[in-house]
Amino acid sequence: MRVNGDLKDLATTVTDTDEVEPVTIDSADGLNILRHSAAHVLAQAVQRINPQANLGIGPPITDGFYYDFGVETPFTPDDIKAITKEMQRIVREGQRFVRRVVTDDEARAELADEPFKLELIGLKGGKEAAEGASVEVGEGELTIYDNTTRDGEVVWKDLCRGPHLPNTRMIGNGWDLTRIAAAYWRGSEKNPQLQRIYGTAWPTKDELRAYQERIAEAERRDHRKLGAEMDLFSFPDEIGSGLAVFHPKGGIIRYEIEENLRKHLLRNGYDLVNSPHITKKDLFMTSGHLQTYADGMFPPMHLDEVVDEEGNVTRQGQDYYLKPMNCPFHNLIFRSRGRSYRELPLRLAEFGTVYRYEKSGTLSGLTRVRGLTQDDAHIYVAQDQVKDELTTNLNLVLDLLRDYGLNDFYLELSTNEVGNPKFLGEPEQWTTAIDTLREVAIESGLELVADPGGAAFYGPKISVQARDAIGRTWQMSTIQLDFNQPDRFELEYTGPDGQKHRPVMIHRALLGSVERFFAILLEHYAGDFPLWLAPSQVVGVPVAEQYGDYLDDVIAQLRDAGVRADVDHSDDRMQKKIRNHTTAKVPVILIVGEQDRAAGTVSFRFRDGTQENGVPVEDAVRRISAAIASHALVLKAGDLA
Repeated sequence: MRVNGDLKDLATTVTDTDEVEPVTIDSADGLNILRHSAAHVLAQAVQRINPQANLGIGPPITDGFYYDFGVETPFTPDDIKAITKEMQRIVREGQRFVRRVVTDDEARAELADEPFKLELIGLKGGKEAAEGASVEVGEGELTIYDNTTRDGEVVWKDLCRGPHLPNTRMIGNGWDLTRIAAAYWRGSEKNPQLQRIYGTAWPTKDELRAYQERIAEAERRDHRKLGAEMDLFSFPDEIGSGLAVFHPKGGIIRYEIEENLRKHLLRNGYDLVNSPHITKKDLFMTSGHLQTYADGMFPPMHLDEVVDEEGNVTRQGQDYYLKPMNCPFHNLIFRSRGRSYRELPLRLAEFGTVYRYEKSGTLSGLTRVRGLTQDDAHIYVAQDQVKDELTTNLNLVLDLLRDYGLNDFYLELSTNEVGNPKFLGEPEQWTTAIDTLREVAIESGLELVADPGGAAFYGPKISVQARDAIGRTWQMSTIQLDFNQPDRFELEYTGPDGQKHRPVMIHRALLGSVERFFAILLEHYAGDFPLWLAPSQVVGVPVAEQYGDYLDDVIAQLRDAGVRADVDHSDDRMQKKIRNHTTAKVPVILIVGEQDRAAGTVSFRFRDGTQENGVPVEDAVRRISAAIASHALVLKAGDLA
């Protein structure tokens, strides 16, 4: 239940003056409590089997939970089977979760054999502890949860803030352990490496099965798997972790994505610019990145130092950094000459490749990489242009995403934390920026979700969240309002009054990272790209060898119209050719036999196996070209109008 707005165990004593609300197990709070309780049962099961295992932390996460353990040898699949059976026993025992307030000294005495818990007790109340293990300790009193039998005997305990379910039996049978991973204690590579066990928990067995089916479908759509099967991209060990190369088929998809975006940008008054991949240290000092984002940047390269024959430095060198962001470069372009209010809004856009030193454990295919290309833009506006420009950009984002077949959106508003030194700038500027973004978001008519503390260091942002074909949510586009960078770079324009004024800066990424967007599209379509994005749009398959010349002429006409088309002249049988190209997810296969050659027609075969026969060649070229131009998703007969 919630008591005066705070989550509490059902066993909590309440008074007539308390405001009490029920928390159901299928609500967001209820699911977190269920999953956190399951994490405690997991930890208890591990220590029943291996009493020497040290406890880390065990929070609820999206769709599940995990617990970290300090053990001598890594867990194996056989270990997971044994742990699962032990968890089932604990669930059936119906142990109660009993909350108990303790002092720091009492907690240290009771948990003397748990070094990771002792460390958390020492950090209690600090921000570092709350960020690393908010389920364990935080502001206020310290608590331990005892797991007790029906007779009141304590059989296990854990440092925890709670709340929990009344007893383990309420966990039911809608849970499962899902995978094993390694994880550094509190996320730092300087700390010991622990073993992490992940699990999922749901109110019912049916909901668990539905979740498992969604996961299975997601695995079938995994962009890493499809990328290898379709020969789209790879991550060669010789290049390094998180650095992708795109193969010819992936390269043409990427080209289409970028070229389509350029057309949108030019139609909407953007100027295309370009900037180098490295820069001197001082630029990132001015922008604030070295003060706030250094951990996410690659180490510096010390260059230009000159040393004489005796080893004396005759000219000091300088540190150069790979750029993690494009915005400082665009600020220099704005500042390169005097600017007038007549030039505003000034919209500078770039496909800028940036480099971020992501931890190796967080890298994940194309969705989390170390080298990425942002479709980045920075817009400089006068104060009275801010709201209109934000609205225009939000509409541009939504139109563009719909162009790629994404139609289910909501918005997230990321704000700062008052008093947190991470967020640069004056409080009044933040308040104005947040209020303006919120107003634009509400006027869009889309659902708006709060994200407290999620802003960038220089300003708040709206992010567009899109749901894909199987209901997963992805953060897509971001629009960030920034009163800070113009001050740091002393950007100015001459107003209609002849005086110098400071512009407001809008950071905008329509797709975000091109690599990540590529991965999202690949999974959204499960590789069955719309005709305009497909690497191979049309393949011709002759019924017999003698029809190859006729089909070559048809394919030549399609190529003249800008279609990516080829003829399969291999020695394979016709049915095998059709099967191969269907498996390769080619949208349209053209089949030609004697009847087609005599009539000047072709036959369409689509990805779902349906067919349309006797289509005049001129009509076929027109219809395919029209479907490409309209960005139609061509899967079956009737999709080529």
